[in-house]
Amino acid sequence: MTSSDGPKGGNGTQSGRGGVRARCVALIGPFASGKTTLLEAILARTHTIQRAGSIAAKSTVGDNAPEARDHGMSVNVNVADVSFLDDQFTFIDCPGSIEFAHEGALALPACDMAVVVCEADPKRVSALQVILKQLDDTGVPHLLFLNKIDASSIPVHEVIPSLQPASARPLVLRQIPIWENGIATGFVDLASERAYVYREHAASTIIELPSAVAAREKEARFEMLEKLADYDDELMEQLLVDIPPPNDRVFNDLTKELRDGQICPVLIGSAEHGHGILRLMKALRHECPTVEDTAKRLKLDGEKSAAYVFRSVHTKAGGKLSFARVFAGEIADGATVTGAHGQEERVAGVFTIRGEETSKRGTAKAGETVALGRLDSVRSGETIAVGKAAVTQVAVPKPPQAALAIGLGLKDRKDEVKLSSAVAKLTDEDLSLTLEHNADMHQILLHGQGEMHLRVALERLMRKYGIDVSREKRRVGYKETIRTATEVRGRHKKQSGGHGQFGDVKLDIKPLPRSGGIAFDDKITGGVIPKNFIPSVEIGVRDFLAEGPLGFPVVDVSVTLTDGSYHSVDSSDMAFRQAGRLAMSEGLPKCNPVLLEPIMAVSIAVPSDANARINGIISQRRGQILGFDARPGWPGWDVIEAHIPEAEMDNLIIDLRSATAGVGSFTFGFDHLSEVSGRLRDQVLAASRAAAE
Repeated sequence: MTSSDGPKGGNGTQSGRGGVRARCVALIGPFASGKTTLLEAILARTHTIQRAGSIAAKSTVGDNAPEARDHGMSVNVNVADVSFLDDQFTFIDCPGSIEFAHEGALALPACDMAVVVCEADPKRVSALQVILKQLDDTGVPHLLFLNKIDASSIPVHEVIPSLQPASARPLVLRQIPIWENGIATGFVDLASERAYVYREHAASTIIELPSAVAAREKEARFEMLEKLADYDDELMEQLLVDIPPPNDRVFNDLTKELRDGQICPVLIGSAEHGHGILRLMKALRHECPTVEDTAKRLKLDGEKSAAYVFRSVHTKAGGKLSFARVFAGEIADGATVTGAHGQEERVAGVFTIRGEETSKRGTAKAGETVALGRLDSVRSGETIAVGKAAVTQVAVPKPPQAALAIGLGLKDRKDEVKLSSAVAKLTDEDLSLTLEHNADMHQILLHGQGEMHLRVALERLMRKYGIDVSREKRRVGYKETIRTATEVRGRHKKQSGGHGQFGDVKLDIKPLPRSGGIAFDDKITGGVIPKNFIPSVEIGVRDFLAEGPLGFPVVDVSVTLTDGSYHSVDSSDMAFRQAGRLAMSEGLPKCNPVLLEPIMAVSIAVPSDANARINGIISQRRGQILGFDARPGWPGWDVIEAHIPEAEMDNLIIDLRSATAGVGSFTFGFDHLSEVSGRLRDQVLAASRAAAE
């Protein structure tokens, strides 16, 4: 197979070892689109591995973590280096599931460009749009690899218009398939005007252009040139006077317009069968931006030393590894580097990466992607530099708000410190996981992006750290308040030989408006209670309000100390604290206590055609729909605003993603407390009493 599919070289500055150009490319796309299979095909076609593994056989270089293989899906980014025609490429395979998407989002700034892997399926437009919007927001140039072309039942010339709404850039088809008896047997490259026939897991071979596709090739090539001409006036003039542009001009336009983010080229193939892989690699070789281009995009072009850390891994034997792309200067074993917050660390080893395997290597130069050992205080998303000088920090996305939380139950309380240490490592590896010690609910909570995200985290806790935790339902922050006022007296008197205990108080208890909090005041006159004992009365009052007559913290109550008495010998701080508590325990049940539940303000982002389904989900969860509007910057999407009780938030993300083919998301925050009555109130109180027994 000839390699003359475009101009050789033309990529400017040489980077990497010995003048070898070192590129970094993300493989990104919707869940189950075939990214890991594509990586495997690339490794096999470049002779990096002897033969391609498969997900079904659990033999791939990527996804070789036990959790990934058990679930048959990517649960973290996978990195592998290949050499192709004397150039070096690092491929970063990003998870397709939205639950693990933040790892991929952190990896994108390290990449010169992205290959978006998708299927020729119009039903997946929304999932593709999420990916392309992310790339648009970060400014990463990208092309589309239309995978599983052999299994597509829709003509490519119909697929592209159906996928176009997902992309803010024009989708420029560069290849068309050759069909024989309903089977894709090859393709025509529209830029070089050459036809190829597929060979199973081997290089395609050039053939004469079949007469059956000649007319379609001419039409498709003109459509491609028209889209390129939108950004090239000279090419537009040539097309208007029917002058065929030279192929070199076409390739140069494809390269320039891709790098400038003006177009999104589309290639076709089948990763499973190894079809279209060599064409893809040659396109990357000629058209992928250089590390210098990417450094300029990231505003690192003025730095003498800079490397971006995009993943952190805690190994059992070798400590922490930080995966990093070097953008300027060199990083050697033993070098001292400075992190984002001025912290200094000494590099304990520079390693190449292939999946979960690493091997020690020499100094890393600009363009290369490596793992750096023992940078314990450096987190994913930080930009580091050799020496003590500060370096420009690459802009990175913040972790998304957690969509689901579970309680962690420990069989042995002595494991709590061990658990905190282990989860600290998990959350260092995955910034979209968080651990919370909720003192109000007396519960340890693990927050994540969904059911599978949290399940994988628990599996890693067990596998890597030997911590077996029970999974508990997250407790709801119910409160209680009162409807009516009362006056009550509380007297604590005890005589047991020697000094006794005496405290006597009179309290005026009244409800406050919602969100009024807890108010304590005193109107003591004439010294009936010495001023030094009054703070103790307040402590006793607040002691009781921590758990009211219904069993929940009390809110929106005003308590005023109006009268009382004391004993010159037997009165004490403890006696008046007890008197205040006794008065509250007697008076509050007389104030018509009511149960309150927290109501969350929820913003749900979904494709517009899913609105009816989402409205049904909100109603089923006792929610109130406040309205909806178009999602800014997202054509074909809406944002639905609603109030939903906190008790109904569990598993909302599961229902939401089920109703939107996995792309729906939401953000939320506490809005107000609302009264619970009737049967639901009785159920909550019964469950609370049962849990306390």
